[in-house]
Amino acid sequence: MKIMYTLLCLAFLLNVQAQQKNTKLHLNHTAIFVIDLEKTGNFYSKIIGLDSVPEPFHDAKHIWYSTGEHTMLHVIKGSNQKKEYYKNQHTCFTAPDFNSFITKLNAANWPYEDVSGNKNAITTRVDGVHQIWVQDPDGYWIEINDDNY
Repeated sequence: MKIMYTLLCLAFLLNVQAQQKNTKLHLNHTAIFVIDLEKTGNFYSKIIGLDSVPEPFHDAKHIWYSTGEHTMLHVIKGSNQKKEYYKNQHTCFTAPDFNSFITKLNAANWPYEDVSGNKNAITTRVDGVHQIWVQDPDGYWIEINDDNY
């Protein structure tokens, strides 16, 4: 009887914890508005290395990319001009092999810089994480780092 009561209590506590865990907001996706969907899509597929996922519109104006478990980047065609963006407003990806990623950028002749804007340079943050900055074809800033959280 005590074992059954203990199991019921444990099941109740696990259910409460699961319900509490699902009460917080979580990031579903970010979206960017671009001029040339094909050019920007090639950048995120071939340079950044994201995998596309099915999108429901099928209108040649959207590409969706997986950016993690249950998170996505939505690339949407329709912008009529390139804009200037601030580096502090950015998306960040962690590269599993930071040095190989830089080699890939160099092979593609894709420019990168450190946080101060020095070309082909790497920033080492105070916590030891290395980072570089690239811009996609529409000027959106992307940080690539080697954080091993």
